[in-house]
Amino acid sequence: MTSAVTPAAPSARGVLGVSASLIGFLFAVELTSGILQGYYVPLISDLVQHLGIRDADFNWFEAAQLLLSALVVPVLAKLGDMTGHKRMLLVATVVTAGASWWLVVANDFTSFLVAWALQGFYVVWLPLEVALIFDRGRRSGRAASQTRRAAGLLVVALETGAIVGALAGGVVFTALGGDVGLTLTIPAIAVTLVFFVILFGVPESTPEPGKRTLDVVGFTLLTIGLLLITSGLTFLRVNGPGTWWVWVLMLVGVLAFIPFGRWELRQRDPAIDLRVLRQPSMWPVQLTAGLVGISLLGAQAPLSTFAGTDPANGYGLGLAATSRSILIGAYLLSMIVGALLFPLVSRRSSPRVALIAATFLVAIAYALFLPFHQETWQVVTNMVIAGLGSGALVGALPAAAAAAAPAGQTGIAAGLTNTTKTIGGSFASAVFAVVLFHGASTAVGATASSLSGYLVVWAICAGGALAAAVLLFFVPKLAFADPAPDARPAPSPVSSP
Repeated sequence: MTSAVTPAAPSARGVLGVSASLIGFLFAVELTSGILQGYYVPLISDLVQHLGIRDADFNWFEAAQLLLSALVVPVLAKLGDMTGHKRMLLVATVVTAGASWWLVVANDFTSFLVAWALQGFYVVWLPLEVALIFDRGRRSGRAASQTRRAAGLLVVALETGAIVGALAGGVVFTALGGDVGLTLTIPAIAVTLVFFVILFGVPESTPEPGKRTLDVVGFTLLTIGLLLITSGLTFLRVNGPGTWWVWVLMLVGVLAFIPFGRWELRQRDPAIDLRVLRQPSMWPVQLTAGLVGISLLGAQAPLSTFAGTDPANGYGLGLAATSRSILIGAYLLSMIVGALLFPLVSRRSSPRVALIAATFLVAIAYALFLPFHQETWQVVTNMVIAGLGSGALVGALPAAAAAAAPAGQTGIAAGLTNTTKTIGGSFASAVFAVVLFHGASTAVGATASSLSGYLVVWAICAGGALAAAVLLFFVPKLAFADPAPDARPAPSPVSSP
């Protein structure tokens, strides 16, 4: 006689124990990522002097790092899906650590530029971490909700690290007597230690069974298109809109996606599965990442310059560097709060509603800048509102993309949100630089831009976020949510005598 015996479900303690352990180690990784993003900011003037370059030349470092990140994230994320996300996390960390140590000894523009660009490999950490967490969450049947909560905590680590890094950079530099090389060893040591945290503390994901191949032709075509577009945006910022070949460069980049799309639709295992990308639960998320990248990556420099502009120009707050740091600190703290609130709002409503609410917060915040920018408290209020929405979206978008992706494509789906965000940020940086530069002639101060330029910046940020919120209404209502208990796969019966 046989009877069906249902295996015992894993205890909540067991599931949470694994998740807590994994999240704890990845928390350390994102803390280091934040340190990398914040540590160098107060040192920029000293680095410029150390290298014997002009202030404007430092823009090339940022442009090179953004360009490289847009190119490497899709490839490493896809390789993570194929061979294991931990393995690619280790590869990215080795490159980041090597580049960080190279910065310690780099004493000329070219070597520092290459090292700074290679350090940008750390941008793939978060997408790979999201994919790792989602893979572990599948075992409990609650991958989507667990990934949202974990991603929120990782954003907390990221922004905390950015605050710590920004505070530590100047303090360490002063304590070490202005020794640039010695000061730069701190982030290099941090990344080196993180390698061992990943190696010994993070479990590997389980790649999908079956033979997988890397679509080299597809990634080559994708790289060409991204390289041309992002390079064009960089040169647009440097050379201005009057340079005709910049527009040709970007147009050729856009046209390169036509053969890319045709090639991908014929592949069994494409670099990017366009059929998945055009699903209603995926394409609005990817476009939202690009539109939010406009404000997330492009608006911070204009906000900082506006806060420091002398009110003698008829606008600006005239804040000293220390006060501007406090302003940025308030923004980062609000991002932490937003990241923590997102999974709570998702549980009470739905992930889709929470995403829409977050994008509306960003839109409202930048729209408020248009009439309210005369007083410091107004700017702080606007930035806090923007931070709440942005903090929620930083972790929620890759988590949503992972939840919408089929098995075996979570890494590339999460990674694409980073790529589209980078393209949005590059577009914004180029446009904002042109707008503010051409407005400078109407300002009293030689380095100040006209108020109309800043109004255009804020209007673009608000419009981009509003467009993203509208696009998210096209997402199915129950997208990104855990499957209902009766929809989860039933356990296989076990025969017993």
